[in-house]
Amino acid sequence: MDKLLIEGGVRLSGEIAISGAKNAALPILCAALLTSEPVTFTNVPRLNDIGTLLRLLEQMGVKVSRDGDTVTLDAGGVNNPVASYEMVKTMRASILVLGPLVARFGEAQVSLPGGCAIGARPVDQHIKGLQAMGAEVKVEHGYVHAKVPKLKGARLFTDMVTVTGTENLMMAACLADGETVIENAAREPEVVDLANCLVAMGAQISGAGGDVIRIKGVPALHGATHRIMPDRIETGTYLCAAAITGGDVRVTGTSTCYLDAVVDKLMDAGCEVIGERDAIRLKAPARLTSVSLRTAPYPAFPTDMQAQFMAINAVANGTAVIRETIFENRFMHAVELQRLGADLRIDGNTAFVKGVERLQGATVMATDLRASASLIIAALVAEGETTVDRIYHLDRGYERLEEKLSALGARVRRIR
Repeated sequence: MDKLLIEGGVRLSGEIAISGAKNAALPILCAALLTSEPVTFTNVPRLNDIGTLLRLLEQMGVKVSRDGDTVTLDAGGVNNPVASYEMVKTMRASILVLGPLVARFGEAQVSLPGGCAIGARPVDQHIKGLQAMGAEVKVEHGYVHAKVPKLKGARLFTDMVTVTGTENLMMAACLADGETVIENAAREPEVVDLANCLVAMGAQISGAGGDVIRIKGVPALHGATHRIMPDRIETGTYLCAAAITGGDVRVTGTSTCYLDAVVDKLMDAGCEVIGERDAIRLKAPARLTSVSLRTAPYPAFPTDMQAQFMAINAVANGTAVIRETIFENRFMHAVELQRLGADLRIDGNTAFVKGVERLQGATVMATDLRASASLIIAALVAEGETTVDRIYHLDRGYERLEEKLSALGARVRRIR
């Protein structure tokens, strides 16, 4: 099992390019199931989750062609609308094939998904929405079975804001008869990117980015070319890495417009953040100031950046209060940060972090994707060497992380 060895104490400086967004690419790749014509996507990151999804699509009969960051999918010959447990167990995003399969083929059999152990993320909103559109849906032996002659437009209200639920139902509605209205829809930029891709394929969608999305069903979608948006969480992670080391870093191929809440907190911590047309530059002080935060659905502070900010608060001046409102198990990295010398206390969904002068290198274990990132950020300033174990989580969501950090001067290497 791979590990990362990190020797702390280096101030990061230089420039790196941000990859395409994993959380945008996964639903957009699934959207190829909605048409019999080839669809080409650019800026697709090389990640384990992407590879898993492409293998799943191939198993269904999709022709997959990959050249660098360009992926072409041809779903004209799909003959197996089944997503098996073996293909799905490591990745929650696999549920995103459900809506497209039911919309185009009238049936689907999708295993209940797995993924990171950060808390319950039920698929009941996906099922409830498809049922409202006329599908017969059963959950038996760990699989979601859905069948319908033709989906019908409906008014859908989700009981909670769900990104994958919004995406699944939006894709399903593209081929339904009549108009579908999704209320309490997720507003994340990745939802907007999916909507833009679907519109390029011939869908009629309005309101994406707001909490009410309207979709007028069309008889069929066609091929298109679409560029995946930059990964805002990868962007935020490298900005945090620069900030904790007192660095001066420029990240390219991205924009502050996806990261308002994160940028505001970095500036509160004492950083200078300069937004350019297609890049962000961050200059950090010698020591950061603690910043308190509360996670909430977009456009508020993202839960996917909470762990990274816990790491920088661990060595910042002052005490921070971090409240996690999205996932109930998303403080698992806290115990590992304590192994590095962090002074923090957990009380339910709240963490109290008192900054210390320095951290010490140790062996730590990654428990989920963003926890991996927080431990690496902390290791960059820890005295001595830190070993981060179980980094297969990291490879699910960060492309060539050790190479990019090394390009900024970090002393980091992978042990296979």
